[in-house]
Parts: sequence; structure tokens; C-alpha cells
Amino acid sequence: MNIKHTVIQRFNRVISRALLAVCTISLGMNAGAEDLDDVDQIVQKANLAAFYSGVDGRAETRMQIVDEQGRKQTRQFTILRRDHRDGGDQQYLVFFSYPADIRGTLFLVEKHPGNDDDRWLYLPGLDLVKRIAAGDKRTSFVGSDFFYEDVSGRGITEDHHHLVSTSDQFYVVQNRPKDSINVEFSEYTVWIDKQTFMPMKTEYTDNSGKIYRRVEALQVQIIQGFPTATRMKVSNLRTGGYTLNEMRFIHYDMGIPADLFSERSLRNPPRQWLKRPKPAN
Repeated sequence: MNIKHTVIQRFNRVISRALLAVCTISLGMNAGAEDLDDVDQIVQKANLAAFYSGVDGRAETRMQIVDEQGRKQTRQFTILRRDHRDGGDQQYLVFFSYPADIRGTLFLVEKHPGNDDDRWLYLPGLDLVKRIAAGDKRTSFVGSDFFYEDVSGRGITEDHHHLVSTSDQFYVVQNRPKDSINVEFSEYTVWIDKQTFMPMKTEYTDNSGKIYRRVEALQVQIIQGFPTATRMKVSNLRTGGYTLNEMRFIHYDMGIPADLFSERSLRNPPRQWLKRPKPAN
């Protein structure tokens, strides 16, 4: 496929999605439309809404970690993302700017839905690039209640899906892992907004049937025509601790190059893409 054809294809996709978003918003999200009953279609739409807005994207995130005693820690980082195709492989680069002791730490992901992702963590104090094992994706992300898997998403083919109920506002979907050995949950339930298909709440259940973890989208805004979760919370219901994420300076379809997402960028961060874009006139 030549470069010209690729550019035209991407342009057509961006225009089509923008027109769809405009029509959706102006018609009040077509509230009178018939409910979907195909759970795989619902899950696919939710996955696209949560992780595939635009061809690429950038956001600054402020993370506040609160433990069971109310003690707080703050992390600040910038996320860059690029898609190979909707629902397919993606690339992520996360650059930490605060606090000082982790400034310059970078997290690189090559996401492969249906297969193990490739993940690396660069520790500047040691000048060390550490490969994150596939089995570690459901462990704490830099000491927070978010997991590494929460950052780039869980592959939809990793679970069996069941549509539990449909209300005026939500599709409620129960998900059970196909491989129960390498995860800490027995199942999880997602409340998916019927208008935007954004996952608004996810509750994880352990083997005893008790809900022990909750992920919530506390605020969703329309940015460049895309519904976007700008405030999220993960709660550890066993300890009472939680982590809040607030995202700002969000931009989509920036033309981020593919070669930026490489091990070279871990030691030489792409400063021109990490700084805030100038607002459009």
C-alpha cells in the first residue's frame, strides 16, 4: 500500500467518524434507536469508545493515590498513543514528569489484541530498560490502584461475554476469563453507556463471589467529537484505598509517527510530542 493511499484512507476514516459524531450529538444520541442484543457487538463498540478514539492521541494525566489511612501521593505523566487500525494493534508511550524521584521514567507498550502485549519500563536512575512479563500486566501501575492492563485495555477475545440486562441507560455485561489461571478475578461486570458506549463502571469479583475492585468513569466529555473519560477512579474495596486519574490537554489525530514508539524513545524522549500543542486559532 503506497503512502498516498494510506493518507487518503486515514483521512476518509477521520472524516467519517467526525460526521458520525456530529450526527450522534445533534440527534441526542438517537435515544429511540432499537437496543442491541448482540453482546459481542456491544463489547466491540465499548472497546473502540474507550481505547480507539481518533487515529492517535495525547493526554496529560494527574494521578492521586490515596491509601487506606488517607495518605496521598501524586503522579503526573503524559500519554501518547497511535493505532495501527481500529480494534487492532496499538502503540503507547507514557512519560512521567512528577514527582522528582520518578521523573523521566517511561512506559512503552506494543498492544496486540488476542496475543501477549510487549511492554517495557525505563528507569532513568538505573539507566535500565526492564521488560514487563505478560503475567505482570495485572499488577500495580507505578504503585497505584490502576493495573498495567488498565492503561492500554484488556483484549476482548480474552473473555467470554454475557449480556445480563439492558436498561434505559446501560448495557450490563458480565465477562469471564477464558484463562482463569493468570488473572486474580473470577469475573467482572461492566456498565456500558447506551448512548456513547463508554464503560462507566466495572466491578471485579473474586473466587468467593465478593466484589473487591471497582473502576469508574466519573466524568465523560466530548472532545473533537469523541466521548472521552476525563476523570476516572479505581477503588480497592479490600483496603479502602483508591486512585483518581484526571486527564486534560487531550488531543486526537495529531499525526504521531510510528517510529516514535521504540526503545530509542525510552532513553531519548520525544520532547516535541510531549509538550502541549498550541491551541488552534
